[in-house]
Amino acid sequence: MPATKDRRGTNKMLERIRRIQKCNQGATAVEYGLIVTLIIIAMMASLGNVANGTQTMWNNVSNELSTS
Repeated sequence: MPATKDRRGTNKMLERIRRIQKCNQGATAVEYGLIVTLIIIAMMASLGNVANGTQTMWNNVSNELSTS
């Protein structure tokens, strides 16, 4: 596709690239995505710890009931 020129004589594709470079919305979206990812990883790790503690507790309860 040939480069087209607008009335000012500048290349439309270069104008679009310049507009994209000035736009910060994409970078902000990526930053929010990274923050959400870190929060999810932290939640998974803490839920894993809670699950292990709960399993240990129920195993202790089961052992106490079976020995009684």
